[in-house]
Amino acid sequence: MFLKIKFTLIIPILFSIISSCENDIEQVQVFTEKNNLAIETGKTIQMNYTDSGYLKARVYAPLMERYANDEKNYTEMKKGLTAYFFNRKRKVESYLHSKYAIRYDREKRMVARNDVVLVNIKGDTLNTEELFWDENTQRIYSEKAVRITTPTEIIMGEGFESSTEFDKYKIFKIKGTISLKK
Repeated sequence: MFLKIKFTLIIPILFSIISSCENDIEQVQVFTEKNNLAIETGKTIQMNYTDSGYLKARVYAPLMERYANDEKNYTEMKKGLTAYFFNRKRKVESYLHSKYAIRYDREKRMVARNDVVLVNIKGDTLNTEELFWDENTQRIYSEKAVRITTPTEIIMGEGFESSTEFDKYKIFKIKGTISLKK
């Protein structure tokens, strides 16, 4: 009798424990899906981009994660990047820094975000929150608010386009120009 009562009490307790352990299938799939895992992760990374044997850019990142599968192929730099753009004589023409960046490998396009700073050899400085680099056309551009500071003026606008050297540029929807006098 004692065994029968004990068995009768244990069955409902076990059933309630087992039924209370519930996992959301979608959450489990997100964590276990191979497509969401980086195939490469590196710290203190240096990447060189070349074209026809010429060094075009050198990119440094404290953390890089590469993702690749049938649907997506990109490299993410969650802790930002620093990039140097070179001319054919291997001299630095411009410098880029941002707190976040992502490179879409198949499209050969990079997006820098969060406190983006671009400086050319003349000392002109571009500040924006988002900047695109199209490696195929060697163009950089933004559709966000931009501020360019030169030795003589500060120009503000909405949108920007330039070569990677940042020597000749266009600012769209100029909102103001401030002349700096010494």
